[in-house]
Amino acid sequence: MKTTGTTSPAARRADVPGGPSAGDGRTREAVARLLMEQGPITAAAVAAALELSAPGVRRHLDALIADGEVEVRQASTRGRRGRGRPARQYLLTDAGRARFGHGYDDLAVAALRYLAEHGGPDAVHGFARARVRELIGPGAEQIGAAPTAGARAGALARVLTARGYAAQARAGGSGMQLCQHHCPVAHVAAEFPVLCEAETAAFAELLGTHVQRLATIARGDSACTTHVPLDVPDVQRPTTTARPRKGRQSV
Repeated sequence: MKTTGTTSPAARRADVPGGPSAGDGRTREAVARLLMEQGPITAAAVAAALELSAPGVRRHLDALIADGEVEVRQASTRGRRGRGRPARQYLLTDAGRARFGHGYDDLAVAALRYLAEHGGPDAVHGFARARVRELIGPGAEQIGAAPTAGARAGALARVLTARGYAAQARAGGSGMQLCQHHCPVAHVAAEFPVLCEAETAAFAELLGTHVQRLATIARGDSACTTHVPLDVPDVQRPTTTARPRKGRQSV
């Protein structure tokens, strides 16, 4: 059969009506993952990134919207020129993020409730700090070896991505922004924000500078965003990983 245009083979497979469900499922998974990592994002950007045709992408987006896994936002018109309707942007809902790991949320929440009831707030705080240490693990050495706060932020993003957090470090304002586009414990952190607080404190210690958490998926934002200033002197950092200091410590 003769084909025309420059549509990629992957796009043609994705666009065949009634095509194999396994292929559709893989393509839809790729669309959802891109929304997780880069959303909010336009359908045209999804098509370009995945080398799919526009109709194929819209079909998958419509299916994800119907399943409650994707929502639509109007792109900001600030700084735009010309006329026409603003582009529509797509991002994952909480249900969409569940594709990538929320299976044990109920169990984790129940366990932390039990810990809070029988061990008190200090036990929950201790668990939160221990969880961050385990999350970073040997990656702390890699982060600590970087020469500047900016380089350490990039190294931390790579470590978090390897742990499933789809993280990026990019320039923003007077410093850098560490963006985590996925959080496997977001639903748990919504009830126990101490998980986010311990994570932020560990980031500050690892990066050697004060950081500020601007947004979290647990509070309904599209990503967990941490501002890392680059115009302040480094502070003393641990040589291994973020550990509780002696005496009282807040998280």
